[in-house]
Amino acid sequence: MKPSVVLYKKLPDDLRSKLDAHFTVTEINGLTPENLSQHAAAFQQAEGILGSGGKVDADFLSKAPKLRAASSVSVGVDNFDIAALNDRGVVLMHTPTVLTETVADTMMALVLASARRVTEVAERVKAGEWKSNIGADWFGIDVHHKKLGILGMGRIGLALAQRAHLGFSMPILYNARKHHEEAEQRFDATYCDLDTLLKESDFLCISLPLTDETHHLIGREQLAKMKSSAVLINAGRGPVVDEQALIAALKDGTIHAAGLDVFEQEPLPADSPLLTLPNVVALPHIGSATHETRYGMASDAVDNLIAALTGKVEKNCVNPQVIK
Repeated sequence: MKPSVVLYKKLPDDLRSKLDAHFTVTEINGLTPENLSQHAAAFQQAEGILGSGGKVDADFLSKAPKLRAASSVSVGVDNFDIAALNDRGVVLMHTPTVLTETVADTMMALVLASARRVTEVAERVKAGEWKSNIGADWFGIDVHHKKLGILGMGRIGLALAQRAHLGFSMPILYNARKHHEEAEQRFDATYCDLDTLLKESDFLCISLPLTDETHHLIGREQLAKMKSSAVLINAGRGPVVDEQALIAALKDGTIHAAGLDVFEQEPLPADSPLLTLPNVVALPHIGSATHETRYGMASDAVDNLIAALTGKVEKNCVNPQVIK
């Protein structure tokens, strides 16, 4: 008899067929309280779950007593209570590699768009404001040869360093839990403490997961240490930055601009000042949002669940210590 799984994110037809070949699948639209209640019987029998978004914590696990594996279509796993999963012996799988290059592309796009005011001036053109040769009020700032600071030198940070250093001749500074030899050897990256990173970076690019240690890591005090000409880029997790402190810094000129793909609340509230500040580029969390990459993530997630429920995990496991 095939193991039962709950799919809470729609898959391409071929990937759904692959999942069906291995499991008895119940498909729902998200881990909402309503769906948890409506499909209680399916969760009672589920040995695996696959999807993205929604909270998977001790309360959820109490509704899924047979659960053995959770496969997330994401690299970030901050919506999972990993301690609770560990206590239950539930394997957590994610998709950390397939989106690396695409997210790095997005971060570089934010660097360029923020520096050259791409979205702002494009809208001015569409509004009919371009009536003669442009003046200084249309100008941006250079990117090439500026110092790029990377906060969190993982796969994405390394890919961003490649683009910035080789493509734009940018010196690379970084701060991470430990020295990254490959970044230093390939891109002449310089390790520095957080204060130095803040003070010296012309572009501060954040690529960190959300943890207790990183929550509001960048707040009023840290923003005050940055150059007034600096640009902050965040494509990691929104709550790593204290959003109210950032808004204040953008309004009073503490920093020059921000390019943001992630926010403390998503979708961004309609009354957020970030939507009206001219020195902000705001994207709807599109870091990995290309057709090719999202397909690759979904494909990895399917393979991950199959591996987890057949005892063949070799990669992409967040908590391998629970595997028996």
